[in-house]
Amino acid sequence: MDTRSPWLALGSLWSALDQHPLLHASLGLAILLACALAVGRLVRILLLHGVEVLARQPSAQWLSDLAAHKVFRRLAQTGPSLILQFGLQGVPGLSPLAENLLGNVAFAVTLLFLLLAASATLDALLAIHARSEHARTRSIKGYVQLARMILFIFGAIAIVATLIDRSPLLLLSGLGAMSAVILLVYKDTLLSFVASVQLTSNDMLRVGDWIDMPQVGADGDVVDITLHTVKVQNFDKTLVSIPTWRLMSESFKNWRGMQQAGGRRIKRSLFVDASGVRFMHTDELAHIQLLRGYVAHKNAELQHWNDSQGDVAEHPANRRQLTNLGSLRAYALAYLKHHPDIQPQMTCMVRQLQPTAEGIPLEIYCFTRTTDWAEYERVQGDVFDYLLAVMPVFGLAVYQQPSGADMRSILLK
Repeated sequence: MDTRSPWLALGSLWSALDQHPLLHASLGLAILLACALAVGRLVRILLLHGVEVLARQPSAQWLSDLAAHKVFRRLAQTGPSLILQFGLQGVPGLSPLAENLLGNVAFAVTLLFLLLAASATLDALLAIHARSEHARTRSIKGYVQLARMILFIFGAIAIVATLIDRSPLLLLSGLGAMSAVILLVYKDTLLSFVASVQLTSNDMLRVGDWIDMPQVGADGDVVDITLHTVKVQNFDKTLVSIPTWRLMSESFKNWRGMQQAGGRRIKRSLFVDASGVRFMHTDELAHIQLLRGYVAHKNAELQHWNDSQGDVAEHPANRRQLTNLGSLRAYALAYLKHHPDIQPQMTCMVRQLQPTAEGIPLEIYCFTRTTDWAEYERVQGDVFDYLLAVMPVFGLAVYQQPSGADMRSILLK
C-alpha cells in the first residue's frame, strides 16, 4: 500500500482549490477562526488559573477584585481577535479589500474588549476604595463615572474610526462643530462634575453626613454621592436624590460640625407671665441650695449699693432688691451648670429676651454632652420639665392663652 496516497490526495485537493479562490479563502478563514478560538480558549484558561493562584496571597487581594469584576476575562477575550487580525495575511486567496475589512473588524473587536476591561478595572478600583478608610469620608464614585463616560466616548470614536477606516482625528474635528450641542446635552453632567470636585476638594460633603436642605425636602444622612446626584435618606426613611450641582448653587446645612464638637445646642425659651414678676426677699431663697452663692453675692452687692444711697434708699422704689424673675434666671443657670448631661466646656447661659404679647421670653442656651438625636431630646425634655415645675417656687407661671376650658369656667361663674 502506498503511504503517499493520502498526501497525494490532499495535494490534489489543494490544487483543485486553487482553481476556486473564493472557496480557498473561505476554507482558510474557517481554519484561522478555529485556531483563534482554540488558542483564545487556552489563553483564557491559563490566564484565569494563574490569576486565581496568585490571588491566594494575602498581599494580592486586589487581584481578586480585578478577577471578580471580570477584568482578566475581558482581556482574555481579545486573544481570538488579535490572532485573526495578524493571521489574515497568511490566508491564501484573500483579496486586499477583504483582508483590510476583516482586519478592521477584528481590530474593532479588540478595542471593544479592551474598553470593557478598562471599565471593569474602574469598577474594581471603586470596590478597593470602598474597603479603605478614606471611603468613610470621601467618595470617588463621581470621578469613576466621569472617567467611564470619557472612556466610552473616546472608545466609541476609536471603534467607529477603525470600522470606517478613517483617522480618529477626523471624527474629533467633526465633534468640534458639535461642541455647542454637546455642551447643551451634557450641561448637567458638566455642572455636576464641577460641583463634585468642589464639594470633595473643600470637604463640604461626605457619605454619612447629616444635611438639611428644606428646598428639596432633604433632612437626613447622605448615603451615596455620585456624579449626577447625592442620595439622602431622610429620618422618615424616604430617599431624596439631589442634583449635585444644586449643592453648590444653593445653600444647605451640614450637621457634621455639631457631631464632631461632641455637643448639640439647646436654644428654647420659657414665656413667663409678666403679671407674676415681683420683688423677692432673700429669706425666700435661703433654703435653695443652688442659689446660696448667688444670694450671698447679691446680698453683699445690694447692701453696698443701698448703703451708698443713704436715707433715699428707704423707699422701695429707690432700693435695689432681688426679683423672682432674676432669681429664677440665676437658678436655671446654676441648674444647667450642675446638670450631668450639659456640656460644661461650651456656652451655657440663661438670658431674658424682648418682652412680647405672649410674655417675657427666658431663653435657655446650652449644649448637651451627646449628639444622639433621641438622647438629646430626652435631655432637653428633662431640663424644661424641671424648669416648668420649679417656676411656682419663685411665684411665676408660664404664659398661656386662654383655652376653651378657661372660658367655660369664667362663664359658669
